[in-house]
Amino acid sequence: MKTNAFAYHRAASVEEALGLYAAAGEDARYLAGGQSLMAALNFRLDEPSALIDVSRIAVLRGIAINSATIRIGAMTRHAEVAADAGLAAHVPLISQAIRHVAHPAIRNRGTFGGSVALADPAAEMPACVLALGGVIEIAGPAGLRRVAADDFFLGLYETALQPGDLLTAVDLPVPPPGTHHGFAELARRRGDYAMAGLCLMIAPDRASARVVYFGISDRPVRARAAEAAIVAGAAPAEVAALATDGVDVFGDINAAETTKRHYAAILLRRELERLDAGKDQAA
Repeated sequence: MKTNAFAYHRAASVEEALGLYAAAGEDARYLAGGQSLMAALNFRLDEPSALIDVSRIAVLRGIAINSATIRIGAMTRHAEVAADAGLAAHVPLISQAIRHVAHPAIRNRGTFGGSVALADPAAEMPACVLALGGVIEIAGPAGLRRVAADDFFLGLYETALQPGDLLTAVDLPVPPPGTHHGFAELARRRGDYAMAGLCLMIAPDRASARVVYFGISDRPVRARAAEAAIVAGAAPAEVAALATDGVDVFGDINAAETTKRHYAAILLRRELERLDAGKDQAA
């Protein structure tokens, strides 16, 4: 199939992009890497009146790291994220996960911010941002605002983004030295969307933990019962038994709900056992 007819605009700045959207109306779409949007257009799953290309806006690209925060511009390509040595050193969780995002051709075009904004429930980067306690920066008609990842993902492809909003960057707190990072996913083939995936962050003294699943619900979700069990010092098998307690799990064409719950428990137990064996990539 082919796309519907639409107007095309290339914005030179965030302000111009917002203005172009306001002029075009709510049927307009921002175009970043286009790896998901163009497929939706070709299948007529989305029929916008206009595309506003933000790919040439320089301030939306790049990675900046200081002592407290890692800032990833929305237009930073997945390949750039994968190649960044600073990210690998400070947040190995992302470096582990990025290798599972589709295939090299997609990673060369797809963007970090685009993945977070789309919020595909089986995608790796939204789950990483949630596990790392990230903050999403959004430019919109009412100005600039920041939304914690815990409040950003609202449902199936639903986020805190409002019509006209443009995701501009994601800020991640730098984990303290000794933080334990864990990542695992099950997919039918490398590069496919995950049937079940896990992002795990545990503080050096186990005073806090963030256990985030993707591919099992309508959004990336925290397993709070499992988090509490980790903090309480429970053994891996005991934590795994609580893997999806209180989590809404949905079956799909890949696996039934009960199967996904089983996968989730296995992934968590294996990662915790690996960390206990001293095989983690601690920052």
